Amino acid sequence: MSDEHIIYIGKKPTMNYVLAVVSQFNIGIPQVTVKARGRAISKAVDVVLIVKDRFVQNSEIQGIIVNTEVLESSEGQPTKVSSIEIPMIKS
Repeated sequence: MSDEHIIYIGKKPTMNYVLAVVSQFNIGIPQVTVKARGRAISKAVDVVLIVKDRFVQNSEIQGIIVNTEVLESSEGQPTKVSSIEIPMIKS
């Protein structure tokens, strides 16, 4: 899957990401993956559920992949951060 079919969740409002996912489905992309790290994980779950329940009712969650990534903190120390990937398909 190319990077353009991945929506990275950050600090923008939730509906911005919902619109991004819905737009991908509307142009004919069959699978879109929502990814987030740390505090944005709950927003990623909200985005997927809003898309599935309100905008693209014939979409399905393919699974949930959770992981821990090691990043470098501002002090140069390794820090573990949780991450999530939620692939969705339009059926």
